[in-house]
Amino acid sequence: MFSYQHIISLEKKSRIPVYRQIAISIINAIRNGILKPGTHLPSSRELAKTLYIHRKTVIAAYEELNTQDWIVIIPRKHAAVSERIPLLKPQMWNEETITSSYGHELQLPFDIVNKNINEETIATTFDVIIDDGYPDVRLSPIDELLKTYRSLTYRKYGIKNANNGTTQGTLKLRDELVNYLSETRGLNISAKNILITHGAQMSIYLSANLLLNSASNVIVGKPNYPVANMAFERTGAKIIEVDVDQDGINTDAIEAICKKLKINAVYVIPHHHYPTTVTLSTARRMKLLELSKQFSFAIIEDDYDYDYHYTSSPYLPLASANHSGNIIYIGSFSKILDPSIRIGFMVAPVNFITQCTALRKMIDFGGDGYMQNSLATLIKEGELKRHLKKAKKCYHSRRNFLDGLLKEHLAKYVSYTLPSGGMAIWIKLNSDLPVASMSKYNLRINRIDTTQNAFRFGFASLDEKELELTVKVLKENILDIEHTL
Repeated sequence: MFSYQHIISLEKKSRIPVYRQIAISIINAIRNGILKPGTHLPSSRELAKTLYIHRKTVIAAYEELNTQDWIVIIPRKHAAVSERIPLLKPQMWNEETITSSYGHELQLPFDIVNKNINEETIATTFDVIIDDGYPDVRLSPIDELLKTYRSLTYRKYGIKNANNGTTQGTLKLRDELVNYLSETRGLNISAKNILITHGAQMSIYLSANLLLNSASNVIVGKPNYPVANMAFERTGAKIIEVDVDQDGINTDAIEAICKKLKINAVYVIPHHHYPTTVTLSTARRMKLLELSKQFSFAIIEDDYDYDYHYTSSPYLPLASANHSGNIIYIGSFSKILDPSIRIGFMVAPVNFITQCTALRKMIDFGGDGYMQNSLATLIKEGELKRHLKKAKKCYHSRRNFLDGLLKEHLAKYVSYTLPSGGMAIWIKLNSDLPVASMSKYNLRINRIDTTQNAFRFGFASLDEKELELTVKVLKENILDIEHTL
């Protein structure tokens, strides 16, 4: 007689009902050849007594197995493993056997996107988190956005047409963006030039897959936005890094490379380059545009936080210049509203947008029509403009407050250039203080660069008390590292 306590594994804390756990355990025993066709199972009363559970639970499990033809129930006599199950060779049982098929790793070959993914730490386990530049959702007009969202879902017409025409983005949002981008960025476009995406990352990925292949060369800054680099790598293209200094990406170096190699695309972040926060100078902007025309390469312009400038008006995007359609312009509302609201946009020639829309449709039929139309209402009614005015004033104050804290408490340990805008400061540690060691006292820094011994300090999401606490913990880390040297 089998020891069914060993065959049947029950986890009371599991979300799977007990009767189904019993059924799954018996199925696994049959599949593994432990229970052979024709084997009688214990009565419901006997098994219930063995497992210390109610008899009705066992009856429910047997009925489930009978329905699936794993067992045969002879009323008032017995239950037995179905004779139609092929005879399987028994496998050695041990207590560590995983009953779920998904407890194993996939043994078949598949592509690895990120080899270091298992090394990433869950940020929520830390008491103090330095993000790489997020908005403060406490200031965001989320209530107004959700109020409009709810009102749209109540309308019968809205419910019926919620998902119509969202592959390229709702026409209502694209029409509002035509006016908004013209007013704020000087872009002369139509709704056909816009694709609404789930954030800037999707726009980068779609652009990369249409522009690049294994025979292509793409130029990026050094350092650069890691997600963009990963998207370019997936295409098989060769990534060529060009240094970024206080004036942005080095356009003289780009010119020298173009004279030797065919360059297909240049990825650039003109405003508040990620991660260093520097802004591309006017001279280099003009030269990059000329190089694009001269050597016929596309410019992927990532303008993820264009809206935040504190000391002067922002430079107009490269895309606002005369570029003959060679610029793919990318923006996002995640930096304005909330990182969890994944609405971004791409601006490009109509033929390119058409193919990006087709590619996007292969994996995603479109975004949330309700949310897109809610955002359109927020823009139309001027709420977004009012929020930006308030947020810029607040973030400007927080940047200056953090500047004061850093000078007061960490001046001898760090160096930085105060950015003219954006939501983060790029801070370099002294060479004798390794940035990789900055992980004690429940501190998490989301973006570090070991080659430059630097990290991004996102200040926008923290109020003054939170900034004081964060700098205090940073100093504790630094003093601890200094003590151990």
